[in-house]
Amino acid sequence: MKRNTWQREAVREALGTTDGFVSAQGLHAALRDGGSPIGLATVYRALSDLADGGEADSLQSMEGEALYRACSTDGHHHHLICRNCGLTVEIEADAVETWATQVASANGFSQPQHIVDVFGLCAACTRATTA
Repeated sequence: MKRNTWQREAVREALGTTDGFVSAQGLHAALRDGGSPIGLATVYRALSDLADGGEADSLQSMEGEALYRACSTDGHHHHLICRNCGLTVEIEADAVETWATQVASANGFSQPQHIVDVFGLCAACTRATTA
């Protein structure tokens, strides 16, 4: 287990006060704006460690950038993410779980693991684009 340094705690706290997903660069900028001397490489490492430890959700944006947020649900889950405002909703996807198991089994695989994040526009952003 990794040591809990002041840097890791600063990243954990900053992530916990951030709405939605944020990039390492975005979180680093927020920390620096708050007067923290923490380095960008340290933010990257801390976010990776938090994600590996289940304390943070991690996903890849449609542009390929790694994004993070404080994890609010234990266990395996999926996300609906607004491409415009970043609103994120954790969802259950039993059909996806069943499909993944069936596809793996049909191809001779066992213990399938997967990541499913669905990007779209939330209701508010959809209304704003049609107004």
